[in-house]
Amino acid sequence: MKIVVCIKQVPGTTDAKIDPETKRIVREGIAATINPFDTYAIEEAVLLRKKYGGEVIALSMGPERAQAVIREAISVGADRGLLLSDRAFGGSDTWATSYVLARVIEKIGGVDLVLCGRQAIDGDTAQVGPGIAAHLDWQLAAHVMAVDAVSGTTITVRRMHEDGCDICELDFPAVVTVVKGINTPRIPTLKGRLAAEEAEIPVWKPADIGADPGKIGLDGSPTRVVKTEPPPPRGGVSKKISGTPGGCAAELFKELKQRGIL
Repeated sequence: MKIVVCIKQVPGTTDAKIDPETKRIVREGIAATINPFDTYAIEEAVLLRKKYGGEVIALSMGPERAQAVIREAISVGADRGLLLSDRAFGGSDTWATSYVLARVIEKIGGVDLVLCGRQAIDGDTAQVGPGIAAHLDWQLAAHVMAVDAVSGTTITVRRMHEDGCDICELDFPAVVTVVKGINTPRIPTLKGRLAAEEAEIPVWKPADIGADPGKIGLDGSPTRVVKTEPPPPRGGVSKKISGTPGGCAAELFKELKQRGIL
């Protein structure tokens, strides 16, 4: 089974700035890390490969420094990685990003399963995984909490929702986005880190995937951010409760009731 895991490098700080002209996050000069949700997708891919055989390919789009997240994926079990990096990709919204990733998956060829984290913490849209499925015209299961079985032609998953979960059987090829808690991401071993450092990461440009210039980057993105501002500061008044455990619980209950929370 050939599995592609789509991962993203995101700001590793809560103090990210917004460019006043482009209305987008300023990523230059700030710490970066792998998107936390993507670590669960990587782990699930490695677990599936161990059980059913095959290959795991880590795929990312971003600046040259995004090779770091691909190496991180390799350090925990991915077989190889691939980076899409070019100024032409800059400013891509979720539609353009999913278009580019879909083109790469087509070029890789023979892919059975695409795994993504539920969403990226910098955008919180949860649109790229479904977008990839739409561009490829593949079946999709989003917010997957467990993979129950894989046959030669299908995968059975449990998809989380507000009232419980759905059991879904998808034909290959398919796209699956996973939630936190589907597994426990492993810690890289020394052997894994050494393999990641030595790995060669190919860098592809728009021409390498036959991307339509009108569908990538800022010009190819139908989304326009018209305004961005930080959330208003939280109001409310803090109150310290002291005393016996029973007394504190009674006082807390009374306070919450007065504030209309209970």
